[in-house]
Order: sequence, then C-alpha cells, then structure tokens
Amino acid sequence: MKKLTWVIWGCGASCLSLPVLALTSSIGSDGIDALMLHQPPYNLSGKKIAIGQVEIGRPGQFGVDKSVSKNRTVPLAGVFQGNQPALSNKGVDPHAYNVAGVMVSNDKGFRGVAPGARLYSSAVGSIKGMGQPEECLSTQHIALQNGNDVRAINFSFGEPLSRDPRPEPVLDGKALLTLCIDWSSRVHNVVYAIAGNQGKGGIPIPTDNFNGINVAFSSRREDIFRKLDVSNLVAINESMTARLSGKELNLGPRRTISIVAPGNNIRLLNPDGTVKKVTGTSFATPHVTGTIALLQEFGDTTLKKSQKSSAQQKPNWSIDSRRHEVMKAVLLNSAEKIKDDGDGLKLGMTRTLIDKQNQDWLTSDAYKDTAIPLHTQMGTGHLNAFRAYQQFSAGQWSPDRAVPAIGWDYRAIFAGTSADYALAKPLQKGSFVSITLAWDRLVELDDDNKNGKYDKGENFRDRGLNNLDLHLIRADGTSDNRSSCASVSRVDSVEHIFCPVPENGNYKISVKFKNSINEPTQPYALTWWTASK
Repeated sequence: MKKLTWVIWGCGASCLSLPVLALTSSIGSDGIDALMLHQPPYNLSGKKIAIGQVEIGRPGQFGVDKSVSKNRTVPLAGVFQGNQPALSNKGVDPHAYNVAGVMVSNDKGFRGVAPGARLYSSAVGSIKGMGQPEECLSTQHIALQNGNDVRAINFSFGEPLSRDPRPEPVLDGKALLTLCIDWSSRVHNVVYAIAGNQGKGGIPIPTDNFNGINVAFSSRREDIFRKLDVSNLVAINESMTARLSGKELNLGPRRTISIVAPGNNIRLLNPDGTVKKVTGTSFATPHVTGTIALLQEFGDTTLKKSQKSSAQQKPNWSIDSRRHEVMKAVLLNSAEKIKDDGDGLKLGMTRTLIDKQNQDWLTSDAYKDTAIPLHTQMGTGHLNAFRAYQQFSAGQWSPDRAVPAIGWDYRAIFAGTSADYALAKPLQKGSFVSITLAWDRLVELDDDNKNGKYDKGENFRDRGLNNLDLHLIRADGTSDNRSSCASVSRVDSVEHIFCPVPENGNYKISVKFKNSINEPTQPYALTWWTASK
C-alpha cells in the first residue's frame, strides 16, 4: 500500500527496465544543453552548492541503506524522515532515487545535471498520519540545511485537493502547503522547482504557488526535446478551462506552468544498477533544480573574484546573484521558444517548442495579449541550461546608466514609480526581445511562539501580490503612451515580453510599480536579452 501511494502521488510513471541509452540525451544538446557547462572552459558541476528534495519517500544513502550498499553513484549530503534524521532502510523509495539521479548522479554513463552538488533529501512519509503540516515541516527542515544555505528545492510530488481540509478547496494559492512554499521562498531565499500536474490530475497542490517555478515536460521530436508531452495536464480549449479551473488548474486567469524540461523516456539508473526508462513531470523538474546548482556555482565563483578585484576590474556582480527571484527570471527569460534562422534575430534559440496542438509560442494568447505573460502549456518556453548561463553571466546592471544587450538586475522599487533601463545600443526592426520580471507574493507566518519557524498548528497569512508592469518603449517615450511591447498582468507574479522590435532605434525597458497591495516597497528581479545592431 505504501509503495502504491508513492506511485500515485509521485508526478511520474516508470516503465520497464531496459538496456537503453544514458541520461546524457536529456542533459546534452538535444535536451537542456547542460553537458556544455560540465566541460572546459566552464567546468561547472554544482560543486559546494546545496540543493534539496522533498518527496513521499527518499533515495537510499550509501552507508545507511542496504538497497544502495554497492552503489555510490547518487551521493547524498543528508537524508531525513520529515524533520528528523532518517532511520536505516526506512522510507527508501526508487522513485525518489531516480529523481535524485537526474540532479546529482556521478555515474559516467548517467551523469546528473549537477553531479557535484550537495543534495539533502527528506521523506515526508506514507499517507497515514501525514498531511500538509508535515510536508511543510519537511520542506522547512531541508531549507535550513547547509547552514541555512540551500539554493533550490525539488518537489516531484503533490498533494490532492481531496485531502485538503478546507471546505470546498480550490487552487487559489491558499492551501497551507502552497502558502508554506511562497513563505519559504522569501524567508529562506530558496527557488522551489515544482512538478506540474499531469494525466487526470489529482496532485495539484502546490502548483498554485506564486513564487516558485512550475515545470511541464517535453518529449522528443526528430530526436530533440521540443514537443509538450501529451500527459501534461493543461486546458486546450475553453470548455476544458471551465471544467478544470480551480480544481486542477489555478482559479481564474493566472497561469500554472512556468517552464518546460525533458521528461519523456528519460534513462536512469535504479538503486540496484539496472537501467530504467521513466516519464513524467517528476523527472523534468530535477533538470531545473540541477541547472540552478550549476548557475549558483558560477555565481559564487564570480562573487569571490569580484570581492578580490580592484575597483577598476570589478565585474558587474553582487550577492544579489543568490536571490531566488534572479534565478527564476534568468531561467524563464533564457527559455527557448522559436528556432533562430541563423541571423541572431530570434536570440540564437536552438529549437521551436510546440504544444499539444503542434502550435508554437507565436500563435498563443500569451504572444498576442499583453495581459497574459505565460503560455498556458509552455510557460515561457523550454529550459536551456547553457542559455541560462549566458543570460546569468552577462552580469548585473542598474538603471543608473545604459545597459548592454543582455543582463539582469535585482533591486527594490517604490509604489507609483518606475525604473528605466536604457539599452546602450539601438535595436533592429524585426529582431526579438525577451524580458522577464519576477517578484514575490507576500506570505507571512503567524508565528505563535515567536521562534521564527513554522510549527505544526501554526498558519500563514496571505498579504497579496503587488502589481508590477513591464514595458519596452522608445528611449524618448513613456510607458503610458508609446509602449512598443508590454506585459501588464494583474494576477501573475511574473511579467514576460517576447516580441519583435517595431522600428529601428534606441529603446529602454521600464519597470512600473502600478498598485501597492501590501508593502509600498517591492523587490524585483529583471532579466533581458536583445539582439542589438
């Protein structure tokens, strides 16, 4: 019964064990292109970066569990049962082991995305006596590992609405576990990578979060991961939207999916060393978590160099590179939508991602409607780790001076004001721009005992989402009357622009804090990628 529960609640399905090709197909150039970052001159493996995993079960740890007594290919920094140390041979689950392998496997044929990262894993436990409070405790415990320095946490499981204790629950962002995720994102500065719902649904909590990254999964077309897999649970017409909204999809117009990663027929090692093909959002999500570890290793190395450099040689870098909002904006903005024709006008993208109806991003309402920042099935596109590195490594730039064609920033803005980033070089007509703005919903803990931690029986308070807008405007214009491209959602914590430049000329990016719902000051992360002349 316990094993059956893990299968049902884990966001993926495993196939028969077969002698098949290695994991490298999903992390190579046909997948997320992370292998490039493993090699010189980058040499990134996620070394010294802590990431986390929370599931119903946990992977086996060498020296603790018999199931991996002869297998050291998935090294773990720590394993737990809830918020306590794990007991030997208790709570071990092959599904969790497979998910961990995508992130940190060091097997030569099945190398993970970030084989040098430090992975901490907690098993919530079986269905009996377990619920969202216990899941929140497990999550918090992982977030506090490594000296309170865990950069990303992987969720390859979900909680069914049928077990939510609220009367007539819907996906409105107010389930305890969802509130916990959004609170922890801000308080612990952690990126939460959440497996999107799939199949007939049933495990949608916490996909209604605001501050994390929800992941859908792709399958191969012409040997490249570029097709949204049919198993992803998304509405493909108005009648489906009406039927699924609030139960399996977010209530109202807010979109569920942030990004897409490989998840169909992924080849992984079992604890006993046999090879398995697996499918599901469970196995797409750790591609995102592992990519964050690679980027954070680069960020920490650059930060150390910056601190040792003279004033004249300092790179445009700061500790803001560790912010979860920055990581979210970097991954979403660098995602691939439309294959470049070789002239760089589509920002060098290597694939065209298509949805269930074989339509691309340019046919979507997200492309045509400024009030809709995310594609309902694709989010902002397909994960590409190397492009994310390019976006991130371009450095941090402030609105105080002209900014380069690619870059990012993190700062705070006051209600009723704008921050304008003037692009140093003019843009070419017909070239595309990609711009992403990310900020947090404000969730606070009702901390009854004032210990600064969530305790069972405590609750969270949703203080809402401030309303920020994003515009690309002519350098001599304003966002009110001369906006060339815009993203002006009233319900999302992300704004995203992907549009062609209407005319040759000089442009600026404008971030506008339109409405204050909670605090008058709002931190945000901004990323941009343009094809300058």
